[in-house]
Amino acid sequence: MGHPDVKGILAAEAAAGLRQLNERSREIFKRVVETYLETGEPVGSRNLSRALPMTLSPASVRNVMSDLESLGLIYAPHTSAGRLPTQTGLRLFVDGLLEIGDITEAERHEIESRMVAGGRRRGVEDFLAEAGEMLSGLSRCAGVVLAEKQSKRLRQVEFVSLGQGKALAVLVGEDGDVENRIVSVPEGLPLSSLTEATNYINARIGGLTLAEARTRIEAEIEARRAQLDELTASVVTDGLATWSGDGDDRQSLIVCGRAHLLEDVKAMEDLERVRHLFEDLDAKKDLIQLLGLAERAEGVRIFIGSENKLFSLSGSALIVSPFEDSEQRIVGVLGVIGPTRLNYGRIIPMVDYTARLLGRLVP
Repeated sequence: MGHPDVKGILAAEAAAGLRQLNERSREIFKRVVETYLETGEPVGSRNLSRALPMTLSPASVRNVMSDLESLGLIYAPHTSAGRLPTQTGLRLFVDGLLEIGDITEAERHEIESRMVAGGRRRGVEDFLAEAGEMLSGLSRCAGVVLAEKQSKRLRQVEFVSLGQGKALAVLVGEDGDVENRIVSVPEGLPLSSLTEATNYINARIGGLTLAEARTRIEAEIEARRAQLDELTASVVTDGLATWSGDGDDRQSLIVCGRAHLLEDVKAMEDLERVRHLFEDLDAKKDLIQLLGLAERAEGVRIFIGSENKLFSLSGSALIVSPFEDSEQRIVGVLGVIGPTRLNYGRIIPMVDYTARLLGRLVP
């Protein structure tokens, strides 16, 4: 699986922004952002002048901070003399100045042991939920996993007549999960056609995913190799289409560890931000669309604040990466959602490593 060089290739926008900063401005800007990520508090010129590796008076630091403010990289909250990074500044820092670490041996061991144990659980949903819970616990954020339901491997199907142009379509996965759907069938369809449709599908789907089975069988029917009468063929294709679903119904969204988002609440405005974030997490359709953007790209993706309309009110950040199945096909995406004040340098490699490990273990 392709994944980013987490030691960092600068994005074009970040490189252009950094070229406007000399060494002194860059160091001060970096300290402002790092202080924010560590404490959430604005930092003033006096404290900065003490922390810098170069000798600068508070007055000189204030002049540089004024320049950074005019560039839209930092701002003064309320009447505070200190400064915080803007969303633009935070993006510039993440893309161009962030020092990405590596996960510790203890974290690596915990990820591997929990994922391997999760792989022995009953069902893909449990396995993916374990990955989300594990990431949530390590990052102290909400964990999110989006996966195609069609990645489930099939064991057998059955059609049961309900009369009046309806039939119950029962799908059994290799993991033992059972999924039922009511499908429309032609009025007066003989029971023998349902039996034939059941036998035809079961002779072809063993071990395939729903997506693979649908592609294979529809191709056979299209090429007229299926040797099915028209009514039976319609039952087969309509049944597979109903199971596959459309839009949100094709995808399973798992959100874990929301309580972690309340751990760092210090003021009413923080509580209001978390409330908006909870609403964002409940907006399943919007969240699925956002995760879908990450699914179409290689490696770790980072969304900060109002860069995406979903987080325009909560000012949150999303760090996610797609994962593949054993045949190197992208089948989902996982990551974490939290405040913009995340430990990006630690969480990015954690998400990246988990996604690659999940790709090797996903059933």
